Amino acid sequence: MPTSPSLAPSPASPARVVRDRRADLIVALAALALAGWVTSGLWRDPNVRTITVNSSDQALFEWLLAFGGHALTHGENPLFTHLINVPDGVNLAVNTSITVYAAVFAPLTYLIGPPATFLVILTLNLAATALAWYLLLSRHLVRSPLAAALGGLFIGFSPGMVSHANAHLNWTAGWLVPLLIWRLFALRSPGRWLRNGAILGVLVAVAFSIAAEGLFFTALALGVFVAVWALHPASRAEARAVLPTFLRGLAVTAVVTGALLAYPLWLHFAGPQRFHGTGFDAVIHSEDVVAYGAYPRRSLAGEVGLGTRLAPNPTEENSFFGVPLLLLTVACFVALRRRADPARRATLWALGVVAVVFTVLSFGPEAKVDGRRFDLPMPFDLLGHLPVVNAALPARLALVVAPVIGVLLAYAVDALRAHPPRHRWARRAWLLGFAVALVPLLPTPLLTIEREPVPRFITAGTWREYVSPRGVLTPVPLTLDVYPDGQRWQAYALAHRQGEFAIPSGFFLGPGGPDGRGRIGPVPRPFAALVDQAARYGQVPIVTEGSVREVRADLRHWRVEAVVLADQVHGAKWPVDEEAVRRTVTALLGEPERVDDVWVWRVPQG
Repeated sequence: MPTSPSLAPSPASPARVVRDRRADLIVALAALALAGWVTSGLWRDPNVRTITVNSSDQALFEWLLAFGGHALTHGENPLFTHLINVPDGVNLAVNTSITVYAAVFAPLTYLIGPPATFLVILTLNLAATALAWYLLLSRHLVRSPLAAALGGLFIGFSPGMVSHANAHLNWTAGWLVPLLIWRLFALRSPGRWLRNGAILGVLVAVAFSIAAEGLFFTALALGVFVAVWALHPASRAEARAVLPTFLRGLAVTAVVTGALLAYPLWLHFAGPQRFHGTGFDAVIHSEDVVAYGAYPRRSLAGEVGLGTRLAPNPTEENSFFGVPLLLLTVACFVALRRRADPARRATLWALGVVAVVFTVLSFGPEAKVDGRRFDLPMPFDLLGHLPVVNAALPARLALVVAPVIGVLLAYAVDALRAHPPRHRWARRAWLLGFAVALVPLLPTPLLTIEREPVPRFITAGTWREYVSPRGVLTPVPLTLDVYPDGQRWQAYALAHRQGEFAIPSGFFLGPGGPDGRGRIGPVPRPFAALVDQAARYGQVPIVTEGSVREVRADLRHWRVEAVVLADQVHGAKWPVDEEAVRRTVTALLGEPERVDDVWVWRVPQG
């Protein structure tokens, strides 16, 4: 069994090849079944159901799939658009553009629509993550298929992965991580540094386009692992021997990655509508110390009432391993280290350091213990002001810990199967320990609800009678993360080849936040604020001549040709009072027309 992170393949007998293929099929089916189970609520009807706790992000990713496919098939820029946030546009390179997914799945998006394509990708992401980790473990790190399956399935359906399955197509693309690990260590192969460096460069570019923040975390984790492993006394000689080849391959990777990502990186750091930092508070989005021993809500333990609300929201339960699993992990580490040779000890030491470093960094700039903040100096506070780091959410650094735990569990099961304890009570104790630690973490399906349908005014293409080609239409309330309908309407029109209409506002990250940082959506203007007040609180604001002039100025600024109110408006965080919105817009713009299933206010141009 390999004891260092060389990841070099070893020859296998024909009997083992047959056994491995049978195990591969079983694990693939198990991973697909679990992924289908987790997403089962959406499979009931992808066009009607939406994820309860994160319908806004689901709408955003559906829009990204529709827009990305449309841009690529129509020769437009997939990384910058003026279809939202008119007239300034949106820099998608500093957002999560998932360009590769949009391109690869464009035929499916055109065939079955963005909501169904979103669901297919989400399900495949979960299954592929578990399978990719299983293949990495079974082919390079452990001999037992059972050990590899346990490790791979745990990582693929760890609490953080299931939590981010609440609509995050980027973070659930965890299958990229074992591929990056595999290709990174392949750089050590003598005589193939050019080929291996080029392959890794392409893979890095793909990972950047799908999950740039995840790629950044992976690079940090691998950097820490390689540094600690190389400095261990048992590994120094080997590290010195492979260093020249490794660095040559890494240089090729940098050249290939730089060539492929030159424009996206320029757009990200120097292009229009860029910003520094993030629109999210790092203190809020940091991991509570107690969260590591808590249980997630979408698990068997959560279903029986053991779940907590220590995460900033249900999509960010990034640790939540439970105390039994933490104790089991420590026991596995100690048992493995006692029996390990020096080379394996170097690997275990590196894994342990990675886990500790990323655990501590995930606590963010201020320590939180069971919801209480403590003004203590934290390591992330020293790093959080650095470029790139200041755009990361510290709580998500805990996602790095799950693969470390999965690898240690796989190592432990592999060792137990190769050398079972002599005493029956010891074997039963280990079995009981794994059961108590892992069974409560078995995932349960994501919560889903019905969402408001795309109005017939859009699906029938009637909108084209009210908006000139590439003209501007705005739903009310204006599109934001809390009112995602506008981008859902756009996604439908683009995916069904109806043409293009632009909208002011939108759900995106852009400039305009405090201290030059980013913010969600544009800086609010009077029209958006008045309609939001009516939608949120059901109160028609007092309308004056001054407010009418401000609203008219807003509509001219956006070049809006039609204002549209659907009969049913989706509110991602609270219900929308459509009647109050209609009365407010009528007070501002006059009486509307009734068209299909919407109210329309024409806006004279000029």
